Amino acid sequence: MTSFKGPLLLVGAMALFALLDANSKLLAGRYGADQVLLVRYGTLLTLLGLLRLLRPGTGGPISTARPWLHLLRALCMAGSAYGFFLAFREIPLAEGYLVYFTAPFFTLLLAALVLGEKNGRAVWFWSAMGFLGVIVAMAPGLSATGPWGAYAWAFLGTMTYAGFLTISRVLRAEQGAARLIFWSSGPLFLAILPFAMAEWVMPDAYDWLALILNGLFAGGATLALALAFSIDRAARLAPLEFSSLVFALLLDAAIWHLWPGSWTLAGAAIVIFACLMSERATRTG
Repeated sequence: MTSFKGPLLLVGAMALFALLDANSKLLAGRYGADQVLLVRYGTLLTLLGLLRLLRPGTGGPISTARPWLHLLRALCMAGSAYGFFLAFREIPLAEGYLVYFTAPFFTLLLAALVLGEKNGRAVWFWSAMGFLGVIVAMAPGLSATGPWGAYAWAFLGTMTYAGFLTISRVLRAEQGAARLIFWSSGPLFLAILPFAMAEWVMPDAYDWLALILNGLFAGGATLALALAFSIDRAARLAPLEFSSLVFALLLDAAIWHLWPGSWTLAGAAIVIFACLMSERATRTG
C-alpha cells in the first residue's frame, strides 16, 4: 500500500513556509530584518536546547567534521531569509513564489558547476522556459517605477536557497535536525545580534507572539521538508512543492485582498509546466 506520509509532510512544509512568509510580510512593516531573524534563530536555538534538556540527544549529534561547509550553508540560509523578507515588503506572496520556483534551475546549474553533474539539452531548455514564465508574470511591473528591487531580492533569496540545497546534498552524510538547527541558527544569531540591537524596536505582547511564531514556522517547515525527502522519493515529492503557490494565493487574498492578475496566472502556468518537464527530463536522462 502506498504511504502518503511523505506527500503529507511535504504539503505541510509548504503550508508552513507560506505562513512564515505571510508572517514576515506583516512584521516587515514594523521591524527590521535583523530583529525578525534574530528572534527567529533565537527561538529555534531555545527550542532545540529545551528539547535536548528534556530528552538528551534529541535531533541527533551536533558535532561535525565539516564545520566550514555547515557555516557556508548557514550563510546561504541567511541570504535566502533576507532576500525573501525584503522582497515580500513590496510584492505579493504569489509573485515572490514564482521567482522561488526557479530554484530547481539554479540548483541544476550549481550541481553542474560544483558537483560535476551532467544534464541534457532538454533540461536546460525547460529551465529557460521557466525563467520565461517568471518574466511573463513580472511583465506588468517591468516599468521605470516597478518593484525592481523587490524582484532582485527575491532572485537573491532563490539563488542562495539553491546554494543551500546544493550544500545539503554534499552534507547528506551529516544530516540531522540538531546539526541543521544548531549550525544554521547559532552562527547567524551571533552575527546578526549587534545589528539587531542597534535597530531594536520593543515589541508588544502580540508582536512577541508573532515573532516567536516566525521562528516556529521556519523550524517546522524546514524539519518537515527534510523528513519528507528522507522517507520518500524526490520524483514523487517535487511536483507537490507547487502547492505553496496555492497557499500563497489564499493568504494574499485573505490578508491583503490581493487577487492574481492574468499575467501572474499565465506566468505561473508556464513556470509550473516547465518545472515538471525539467524534472521529468532529469529522471529520464
